[in-house]
Amino acid sequence: MLAPAKELDGVLLIDKPSAHTSHDVVARLRGILRMKRIGHAGTLDPMATGLLVILVGKATRISQYLMSVDKEYIGTIKLGASTNTQDAEGEVLETRPVPALSEADVRAALNGFLGDQYQMPPMFSAIKIAGKPLYKSARAGEEVVREPRFIRISQYDLMRWASPELDFRVLCTKGTYVRTLAHDLGQRLGCGAHLSALRRIASGNLNVSRAVTIEQLQKMSLPEIEKVLIPAYEAAPSVALGG
Repeated sequence: MLAPAKELDGVLLIDKPSAHTSHDVVARLRGILRMKRIGHAGTLDPMATGLLVILVGKATRISQYLMSVDKEYIGTIKLGASTNTQDAEGEVLETRPVPALSEADVRAALNGFLGDQYQMPPMFSAIKIAGKPLYKSARAGEEVVREPRFIRISQYDLMRWASPELDFRVLCTKGTYVRTLAHDLGQRLGCGAHLSALRRIASGNLNVSRAVTIEQLQKMSLPEIEKVLIPAYEAAPSVALGG
């Protein structure tokens, strides 16, 4: 049911479905909650599912803090094919045979990404250069000079290996492009690769296990919605909101 008009405050954890942009989710929530003061703390690509941290009312003030925390993902990488977007939504640019890799080989390759490093942002991204999003340049067939970004990969674990696919779990700093990790893994293995599935399971101390779906939220009464809202001081304990 629709919530009655009331100014709510707090952090709402949404389990984002695939084929929805983060902006789509915010727009739907503005309709459900009948509020305009709603934002998010870190986007997910349309293909990705999982934790989308939604900021409601005064909690929008802690956006920068919540965006700066480490993120945790699980996903699937498919070896043998590179795409222009580095994920399954793009056009296949090249296919190559996948070498006979053991589980130990794959684990070693993933371990090679651990630690501090610089990552080149993909052309199909929302980063603006000279005021123009990179994905618009990419769609026009243009290649733009980008600056690599500092990232840190704390964990990069192999969960399943069934050639040509592998399931992984990664813990990384903000701004890390997981599809670029997939692409770069394929380059290191000499066969190409792309990200075929991605799910964010945690952002800092916030976990998808506490999230609700948009459909669940639509059926909630106002008291039920208030119950799932996380107070800003709990989501960001080191930040003082003020009045």
